[in-house]
Amino acid sequence: MSVLFDPNQAEKEPLAGDASSRRYTRLRHGDQTMMLMQDPDGDITLFARLARHLTGLGLSAPVIYARDTAKGEMLLEDLGDGLIARLSTDAETEKRLYLAATDALIALHQHPAPAGLTVATPDVLAQMIDLAFTHYCDAPDALPTAVDALRPALERYAQPADVMILRDYHAENILWLPDRTGPARAGLLDFQDALQGHRAYDLISLLEDARRDVRPATVVACISHYLTATGLAGGDFRASLAVLGAQRNLRILGVFARLARTRGKPHYIDLIPRVWGHLQTDLRHPALAPLRAVLSALPQPTPDHLDRLKTCPTP
Repeated sequence: MSVLFDPNQAEKEPLAGDASSRRYTRLRHGDQTMMLMQDPDGDITLFARLARHLTGLGLSAPVIYARDTAKGEMLLEDLGDGLIARLSTDAETEKRLYLAATDALIALHQHPAPAGLTVATPDVLAQMIDLAFTHYCDAPDALPTAVDALRPALERYAQPADVMILRDYHAENILWLPDRTGPARAGLLDFQDALQGHRAYDLISLLEDARRDVRPATVVACISHYLTATGLAGGDFRASLAVLGAQRNLRILGVFARLARTRGKPHYIDLIPRVWGHLQTDLRHPALAPLRAVLSALPQPTPDHLDRLKTCPTP
């Protein structure tokens, strides 16, 4: 597809970044805009392939106008600024936007994952909690026991791994596109780290958001809507949500601590109490009873512990 205009002639508006090294700049020429994505450490070829896959399913990933693989740069369709995190200012609006985001998952899960994605097997998922024991706290000796306690729950409730999971599916990565219809109303931004996994993964990522509190009524509505649309058994699916939520939140504890300790991003530590709260909610599910006792090795996010995470460099 041809570029809309010469980027060298455009006004440039840098946008706030995320936890990765990616940078986004809005390019503006008259009433036309594009996004310049710069990701020199990432795989933009994979991003492009997955974007085409998503748009081919009728979902709203950015159209790619041009790319320079050597530089790690792409010119993308500008989907706007309507992040559902910013627009969810009241209960009714939040529920409507989150149901639209759930519709996108329902549509995505009607199709097999694209070829070549890493499969999120129970072993892969269990090993991904390692950062909690090496960065959130210094307890690597406790990791094997935690992995052994988590793996059986993953073997039962994180299979089949048969759909594309976007992995960072939350309100700051989803745009509201009211001029589109159906599942295309949810604009998808962050999917370059996609895996082939279980369909509960992205839904619990959406509802147990590290960055904002989702109203309980919205959580109930989205889960009920997903179950009604897919016909899945509620008991097993809710267990999958809890098990994958625990796995994900354990990993996030470690990721946020690592961002502070190795990349100079201490503001992520302020999000840890919410992540810890999500983890405690997940652990109340009977499927995770064996893991509950093992996690006593993890310190609670007290002010003192959080301060240490902000100031202590990696050995």
